[in-house]
Amino acid sequence: MNNNTSKPLLPSSKSHSPSLFSDLDIHHFKNGTLYNLYEKLGSHLTSWEGEKGAYFSVWAPNAASVSVIGSFNQWDPKANPMVSREDQSGIWEIFIPGVVRGDLYKYYIKSKANGIVTVKGDPLSFLWETPPKSASIVWNLDYTWLDKEWIDNKEKNNCLNCPWNIYEVHLGSWQRKKEEDNRFLTYREIAPLLAKYVKEMGFSHVEFLPVMEHPYYGSWGYQCLGYFAPTSRFGTPQDFMFLIDYLHRNGIGVILDWVPSHFATDGHGLGLFDGTHLYEHADPRQGYHPDWGSYIFNYGRYEVKEFLISSARFWIEKYHADALRIDAVASMLYLDYSRKPGEWIPNKYGGNENLEAIAFLRTLSETLYQEFPGIQLIAEESTAYPLVTRPVYAGGLGFGFKWNMGWMHDTLFYFSLDPIYRKYHQNRLTFSAWYAFQENFILSLSHDEVVYGKGSLLRKMPGDTWQKFANLRALFSYMYFFPGHKLIFMGGEFGQWDEWYHEKSLDWHLAIDGFHKQLQSMVKYLNFLYKSEKALHANNFSPNGFYWIDFSDYEKSIISFIRKSPDEKDHILCVFNFTPVPRLNYLVGVPFDGFWKAIFNSDASEYGGSGLGLTKGEIASPLVWQGQPYSLSLTLPPLACIAFKKTHEDKLKN
Repeated sequence: MNNNTSKPLLPSSKSHSPSLFSDLDIHHFKNGTLYNLYEKLGSHLTSWEGEKGAYFSVWAPNAASVSVIGSFNQWDPKANPMVSREDQSGIWEIFIPGVVRGDLYKYYIKSKANGIVTVKGDPLSFLWETPPKSASIVWNLDYTWLDKEWIDNKEKNNCLNCPWNIYEVHLGSWQRKKEEDNRFLTYREIAPLLAKYVKEMGFSHVEFLPVMEHPYYGSWGYQCLGYFAPTSRFGTPQDFMFLIDYLHRNGIGVILDWVPSHFATDGHGLGLFDGTHLYEHADPRQGYHPDWGSYIFNYGRYEVKEFLISSARFWIEKYHADALRIDAVASMLYLDYSRKPGEWIPNKYGGNENLEAIAFLRTLSETLYQEFPGIQLIAEESTAYPLVTRPVYAGGLGFGFKWNMGWMHDTLFYFSLDPIYRKYHQNRLTFSAWYAFQENFILSLSHDEVVYGKGSLLRKMPGDTWQKFANLRALFSYMYFFPGHKLIFMGGEFGQWDEWYHEKSLDWHLAIDGFHKQLQSMVKYLNFLYKSEKALHANNFSPNGFYWIDFSDYEKSIISFIRKSPDEKDHILCVFNFTPVPRLNYLVGVPFDGFWKAIFNSDASEYGGSGLGLTKGEIASPLVWQGQPYSLSLTLPPLACIAFKKTHEDKLKN
């Protein structure tokens, strides 16, 4: 149980201002190593000299004065002036008796440098008013967790070579109450529905688009201000804890999107916090993001680094997050990201690398992995920056996984082509195999690919309705059999026709029957196959687990490869036909003789296919083919994948 209502207050150098900061805390704060700011800054319900109330503290080093204004003092700036600590930390603090959970407040800050007055929400607030309202709310984090079994097994469930097949979810649009004016589901309402669905479908983790409080709902959470608060649109902090707890108790991991790359410019937020550029760079060439119209953190400032690392640590410690997916890492790594010549400032060596951001990311990964065994950090990094998922001691950034953006773009380009043209672009499909093991990759078909006119996954596919579904089945099959962990954005698994729109629910009525239900059934089977076959997940990051049989049959748009388990007992042959033309008696080379058991056919009738090529398996003949000592004569269904398994025991028997 987390109890934030009885923190002991320390006497301050000024007797009327108690504090949560010890001298050691201030030492660490000044040196950039205090990573539990959420236990010190912000508002905390407590008592002082026999009176119950709340302690408030805020970092505003360039302020001439700071007051707490709120519902408890009629928003009067003169009622509760804060005291500046005498240790040059820039921290202001006060204890206000009578304050209770649920009271609203902000900070009224007058700048020392220019006399500017800013009225700001609390950067460390645990809860905010529901936007467009913008006050912080006095709250605590009391909650009795029931997920001990999951937490005790986190290292086993979250290891690099565990079967990660992730379901990406936007909480505001997964499901809505259409009959109740299209309202959101609350955290507590969505918990049993989401857990049941994800468990039945066989996904290992849910990844939530940012739940951290954000002023503009249409930003999907990527324009964040509340780095220590789940959005109040769906409930309280305890309600969000219940959702994570419920998922954990159903054996489902939780990944939170986290955005340290930029932040919203709304007036009640972090920008110009004390009348100066406190959290952001002053120079817009460093401190303003032209693509997103947002501020960029000043990673070279100790206090900003502490703020961000404390935020990441907070979601893992207080909300039991199993992983954080760090958004827009490329924009952090490069000073000239999305900028023209003259619009950026080189580093001290004249290069375009953001040395301060790189140092921050390395400190972040080292700190979190050391303190929280079993968690993972995932980088959304869209360039070829080296060693993203390699240890810091080896010169890397220290992430556990990286989204494979190159695979995603090349694969979607290929599948969007009319099959008649695919033979000219087969290299776009196969190229990613040459760098597949340079990082620990997640193959993602994410929310970014089904918005802004890009069309849903199903609509990207060419051909008539049957061919669109066949192509989408082939796409998912290719993703599940290709090396790398997996991620599917909600709705893709049953073939949502429409682009994702954050203001409405997914079209769940589609999944009741027909092609949509059959596609969903295939994805479910692939999930369980992926999790049960070590050859498909335990060797995802090693070249020993993959080798080509043939990628040169451009004319027929056919490729084949083998996946191997780490102990090399199991071999899975994967063969893909990316044209609508069935191929009869097609020879594929294999390394072993004997019986190869059929384990998958995306053209099966129960998945909406034609039912071609269904078999219990095939016996290899001693015909040398495609560099292999044996071969199988196969019937390749149209726009489909078929897979066969050979085990070590089978080899001994034969």
